[in-house]
Amino acid sequence: MRRLGAAILIAAALGRPVAAPAQPAVEQPAPAVPPGVWLMDGRVAVQIFECEGLMCGRIVWLRIPRDPQGALNLDKKNPVPALRRRKLCGLTILWGLRPTGSNHWVDGWFYNPDDGRAYNVTAQLKSDDVIVARIFRGVPLFGTTKTLSRAPHDTTEGWC
Repeated sequence: MRRLGAAILIAAALGRPVAAPAQPAVEQPAPAVPPGVWLMDGRVAVQIFECEGLMCGRIVWLRIPRDPQGALNLDKKNPVPALRRRKLCGLTILWGLRPTGSNHWVDGWFYNPDDGRAYNVTAQLKSDDVIVARIFRGVPLFGTTKTLSRAPHDTTEGWC
């Protein structure tokens, strides 16, 4: 007991805190993927879902779902010619977002059918009804921020 007291006095005199015994690490559960339908730019609604422990999303509504001839819009700008005949409705455009702490996801991908390119994406759930996503190539600083708002599934046209 005297040795412990002496060690504490010496540590206090040197200005160093006495370290507590190491505690085993407690693994925090991954944040739940915020399910539901989320509206982006008033042009597209994305259904967010869990895919193998990651966050993914697919198109479930388009403000303009058909081309001028009345056919459903296709993935016409895809760099792979064989994929240009895919319908945009139901297309997975968000995938691989890995949870990192409470309400944050990183290392995901966002496919933009407007230009046929895939971008890096990170996301943060700001509230029950708002997700903020950073979409970029290479460096997040040079990307763009998109706000997704929870959308009710109603009876307007455009639902897939």
